[in-house]
Amino acid sequence: MTQLIYDSTFEGWLTAVFEIYELKLEDIVFAKNETSGALLFSDSYLVITDTAKAKRVLNGLKERLSADGFANVYKAFLSDIDKIEEILFRFVKYVFSSSKNIEEDLANADVLGVRKAAHLTGKESHRMNAFVRFKLTKDNLYYAIVEPDCDVLPLIENHFKNRYADQRWLIYDAKRKYGIYYDLENTSTVEIQFNAQSGSSKFLAEICDENEEFFQNLWRRYFSSVNIESRKNTKLHLQHMPKRYWKNLTEKIPNLK
Repeated sequence: MTQLIYDSTFEGWLTAVFEIYELKLEDIVFAKNETSGALLFSDSYLVITDTAKAKRVLNGLKERLSADGFANVYKAFLSDIDKIEEILFRFVKYVFSSSKNIEEDLANADVLGVRKAAHLTGKESHRMNAFVRFKLTKDNLYYAIVEPDCDVLPLIENHFKNRYADQRWLIYDAKRKYGIYYDLENTSTVEIQFNAQSGSSKFLAEICDENEEFFQNLWRRYFSSVNIESRKNTKLHLQHMPKRYWKNLTEKIPNLK
């Protein structure tokens, strides 16, 4: 068994796919950045990301898949579900070995797996569009912390760039330790160590604009006032706003003291 170690990027994974074909590798598994202890005695191969190789794989897929099917490959990769690289590789092998479009062959476990993973990522990105809550810092930067199940920052970037084009902002994924930053012209990826106590009163007092606490409390009062107790449906509420998002939602955090 050969373990392919790549840099965790989509381009890195595509490069790995190219080199599997180029080197005629078999019985492969993927590992991000460093080897897996479970495969300590397997052969390891370090993949160096090559945009030309990645583009050749992408072009091959683009020729054989519909626009939605092509997009689903990327969305599935961002799902972060267990063994998604192997599922995607088997899917790609099926695509390249078939003379017809295989996207609707849901009897194939890997076609179905890619479809489900892409749906999961799409659903999570739509939720993030609704659940991002910005706070204003003293240097006029709006920042938000999120912890999505899937790696959705690349998918929500344009939504926030278009919606908040006149503001500097940073959306930080605390789970994956990186963020996207918009400087009024362009967006860029940043890797920073964010304060783990970012929701605390002390931390907010240190970095936030002096009016930020007032506006956060105002938003909480508004949220409470529009909720009609007699029409409360907890089950439906949790369905649309799962508890795992609550710690980063202003309206779910008690008033700052």
